[in-house]
Amino acid sequence: MIPTADDSGAGPGPLPGAALRVLAACLLVPVPVLAVTGNLLIMAAVARIQSLWTPTNAFVVSLAAADFLVAVLVMPFSLVRSVDRWRFGDGFCRVHFILDVTFCTSSIFNLSCIALERYVAVCDPLRYPARMSPRRVAALLLLCWTLPLLISVLCVSLGASSPAPAAPSNSSGAQACPATFSVPFAFASSSMSFFVPMVFMLFTYGRIYVVAQKQARWIHAVQRHSEQLQMNRSRRRATSRPVRAYVERFTLKRESKAAKTLGLIMGVFLVCWLPFFCLNMIHPLKGYTVSPLILEASTWLGYANSSLNPFLYVLFNKNYRRLFAAWLDCGTLGRRLSLKFGRPTHSVVMLETISR
Repeated sequence: MIPTADDSGAGPGPLPGAALRVLAACLLVPVPVLAVTGNLLIMAAVARIQSLWTPTNAFVVSLAAADFLVAVLVMPFSLVRSVDRWRFGDGFCRVHFILDVTFCTSSIFNLSCIALERYVAVCDPLRYPARMSPRRVAALLLLCWTLPLLISVLCVSLGASSPAPAAPSNSSGAQACPATFSVPFAFASSSMSFFVPMVFMLFTYGRIYVVAQKQARWIHAVQRHSEQLQMNRSRRRATSRPVRAYVERFTLKRESKAAKTLGLIMGVFLVCWLPFFCLNMIHPLKGYTVSPLILEASTWLGYANSSLNPFLYVLFNKNYRRLFAAWLDCGTLGRRLSLKFGRPTHSVVMLETISR
């Protein structure tokens, strides 16, 4: 995350009243709690079940690690800043900023890698083993962590050196944690951290949906041709229409599920991050006059993405759902579900690959 405001203000924070601060704390505390819980479950699930050691889950685990670190190392200090004021000194302010930018940007980059992996699986399945070899997956994972770190260091060393607007006087001696950037740097950093990955994800998921629709129509055509061959026999003419209707409903159901899955994934991503990065560029253009309350709200909306990612990228996966059901039921049902994890499966033709 790349804040461009005097994030804490020099006074008692963006919330003026004690009651509002308590209410804000009650609303914000569940965000890191859900992020820690959900992402820990993902990492534990993949560590426990060897059949989940696939390229897709490698990126999912990396995403979970980034979101977990955001929840543990970034959100608690931001929570204090949001409901009260910055209390941790100027030195840790820079450290917190580097961690914030690194982990949030890494989370976005991992989302892009998941989109890339699904794109290769659906659109180029024959070359999937070569394009998603362990060496290439490792290189992509390394890039997902080193590039955000480079961006964060540049933000501190170059971007934060631009003149900051004068902070209001503070008779109580409260500390501030400003991070203000010039207009060109705000645009460049926002583009690298969000807008370029956003365009890439929109393109890849758009292509996935188009190809998935073509595959569904092809499957439907093959099944329909098989039915026409069966119609040559008079005894099956009476049942051909019900069978065709079932196939059509099945195909439409899969297309609808694919559309909902892709729409939900991109919709949540855009709702969480687009307001923040738009404000990130608008704030310096307006002379750093955007309300601190609006800036804090957009910041926590971005943090919320780290809490929602485990549900979006795992609950759509049947293997994870079965494993969590097994954990919740330690009896016979749990043991029976655990036995269903055999060898890893890589479905690269059907629409279900979108959410696997």
